[in-house]
Amino acid sequence: MKTTETELMLKGYGLTTAEMVYRMPDYRNVLNTFVWQDYDLAPDHPRLFEFIEFWQGSIEAPLHSVRFVHRKMISPGEWRNVTGEFTYH
Repeated sequence: MKTTETELMLKGYGLTTAEMVYRMPDYRNVLNTFVWQDYDLAPDHPRLFEFIEFWQGSIEAPLHSVRFVHRKMISPGEWRNVTGEFTYH
């Protein structure tokens, strides 16, 4: 069963966005970019580094540089269960 995004965020995962600049395989002087996003755990970022290892082992375009940011969307203390809503004029 796949874990939902909300469950990942409650476990401490945050959204990681990486911009990868790589060299074109046939034209080494030409740089191109690729943007990758996934939920990951800071500060180790295991999913990001797993993807970088996949890139280096399976894709012919060599990486020039990688920039990334990480943002926790919610933390366990910010979550609350709401069972009802009252409106007041």
